[in-house]
Amino acid sequence: MEENNRLFCRGGGCTAKLGPAVLERVLSKLPKPMDANLLIGCESSDDAAVYQLTDDVAVVQTLDFFPPMIEDPYVFGQIAAANALSDVWAMGGTVKTALNIVCFPEKMDLNILGTIMAGGSDKVREAGASLVGGHSIADTDVKYGLSVMGTVHPNKIRANNTCRIGDHLILTKPLGVGLILSASRVGQAKQAWIDAAVQSMTTLNRWACEAAGAYDVHACTDVTGFGLLGHLREMIQPAYSAVVRASGIPVLDGARYCAEECMLTAAAQRTRNFLQGRVRFAMEDFALEEILFDPQTSGGLLMSVPAEQSEAMLEEIRKLGLPCGIIGSIVPRMDCDIIVTE
Repeated sequence: MEENNRLFCRGGGCTAKLGPAVLERVLSKLPKPMDANLLIGCESSDDAAVYQLTDDVAVVQTLDFFPPMIEDPYVFGQIAAANALSDVWAMGGTVKTALNIVCFPEKMDLNILGTIMAGGSDKVREAGASLVGGHSIADTDVKYGLSVMGTVHPNKIRANNTCRIGDHLILTKPLGVGLILSASRVGQAKQAWIDAAVQSMTTLNRWACEAAGAYDVHACTDVTGFGLLGHLREMIQPAYSAVVRASGIPVLDGARYCAEECMLTAAAQRTRNFLQGRVRFAMEDFALEEILFDPQTSGGLLMSVPAEQSEAMLEEIRKLGLPCGIIGSIVPRMDCDIIVTE
């Protein structure tokens, strides 16, 4: 790709998100909606809003967009779309329609924009949905994503904060995407690591959502820009804690090496700072800590399920072909929100 047509991947994907401390401070000052039909708004930092229309139908509404994290425009479009679509599946819904969100420099080759949007379109079709329009802005940098609408039965919503004591936590994709992409930008990532990260990011969470359909999912979120620990913290109610077991965490090949070589992201450090006093590590393992704080782009679903169903559900998800695992459990309140053990 010629220099003036490069996407300039300086730190895109979900690493571009504002930090959790900044968002919490800003959002706390906004007035809260009072509509009784709004079943889920922004109070619980959930993945999408849910608005009830009838006794049987509620609308799931979300949007997500970001700068490129990879130079291939088609793959970037696929990843951005998969990431945006994921929020509907995190709520237990079915995707119906999507709208493009585009920021693009007018001086750049428009064929690149067309290729980005082709990647997004293909993922929307794979989701079983329709791409029905969008909005574009002339900008100095490339950004792309989707606004997505889906539906869910009001009694089958998978909120992020309804865990129960005794539940097991299942993660449906491996961690380490942010670390590997950071290493890739400085030429320090093996191609096999990058390929595995791309496979993970372009895999729709639709399939894990549907595989979990026969089980009692008490709570669910998708793991994106705040890393595993940041999004798990959003799931924890005051009476509960979560115990995360390092031995069960699926990790991409190369991620530990990247962490050990300090190819880190600023986003991970913002989350680390925000979670001070809320997470306790019961062992010394700097690389593991970075993997758990690492921002994921188009990461997996994190589901809280009854312990007696977790093994059977994990086997269903394993058939999808990506590393996944039972990574911990919900327990009565301890001295902090999350405890990480061996």
